[in-house]
Amino acid sequence: MTTPNQVFEHHELLYVNSNNQPVYEDAMPGVPGIDVQPLFLDPHNGVWVLKVWFHPGVILPRHFHTGAVHMFTISGHWEYVEYPNDPQTDGCYLYEPGGSIHQFMTPETNTKPTETLMVVHGANINFDDDGNYVGILDASEIMVMLDNLIQERGLEPANYITPPQPDHNTKVRNLK
Repeated sequence: MTTPNQVFEHHELLYVNSNNQPVYEDAMPGVPGIDVQPLFLDPHNGVWVLKVWFHPGVILPRHFHTGAVHMFTISGHWEYVEYPNDPQTDGCYLYEPGGSIHQFMTPETNTKPTETLMVVHGANINFDDDGNYVGILDASEIMVMLDNLIQERGLEPANYITPPQPDHNTKVRNLK
C-alpha cells in the first residue's frame, strides 16, 4: 500500500480548545439571550460550527436551511415550535436536511441556558411571523457580527478556525 500524495502541505494541528476561548454573551443583534462561541467559520464553503447557549425563553425567527444541520444538545431543553412533542434534551443529536423550515425556541420554564453544538452547512434564511424575509445568517454574517461585537464591546478576539481563501493556481503544475 502506498502513501497518498499530499496536495497541500499541512504543518500544524488545527484545533480549538473551547475551555480557553471567549464566549460572546447576547451575541445576536435583536435576539437577546444567545451566547456564542465560534469554533469554525468557513465563508467560502458555507460551513459554521458553533457552541451556543440559549437562555430560557429564546425564540428565533422562523427560518429555512439551505444546507444540512447537525445539532447536539449538551445540556438543557429546546424544541421547534412545529414539533412540541419532540423536545431535544441532554444527549440528543438532531439532523436536519437542507430545505427544512422551522422555528427554534427554549421554554421559559427552563432553569438554565441550553448548551448546544451545531454544524451548519449553508445559511438560515430568516422570516418574520407574517412570512416576510428579514435576513440571512451564514458563516460570513457570523464573522461580521462577531467582529462588530468584539470592537463595540472591547472584547477579546476569538481564536476560531477559518480555512484560507481559495487561490487561483497560475503556476503550471510539474506533472510527471
